Amino acid sequence: MKYIKQFMIIIGISFLGEILHSLLPFPVPASIYGLLLLFMLLITGLLKLEQIEGAAEFFLAIMPLLFLSPSVGLITVMDQVMGAFVPIVGTIVLSTIVTTVITGVVTQWVIKLFLKRKKACDKGENGK
Repeated sequence: MKYIKQFMIIIGISFLGEILHSLLPFPVPASIYGLLLLFMLLITGLLKLEQIEGAAEFFLAIMPLLFLSPSVGLITVMDQVMGAFVPIVGTIVLSTIVTTVITGVVTQWVIKLFLKRKKACDKGENGK
């Protein structure tokens, strides 16, 4: 019964994402609205991680299975994909490099910010 409740919470949030998608004029997929809603609910504490953790772990466990259908679909149009092989591989390589660089820079910035705040807190405690 616990898992059914967790699934229903996730499905309800996904449904709210669908509603937002139909109401708002932005070209954003409904799944992104749902993810943003879930993120905001978790950050604000309105939804506790324990309330959806079991269902979320299940979804993560079956995630590779969910990619099977698109992979098979890709095989059926392999001749069309091979015609654009170089641009596709170039895009994948370039976007991977850009994503890695941006992630590294942002991570270093966050670490420096964290260390700066930690030093400021330590100085404040030592000064008392």
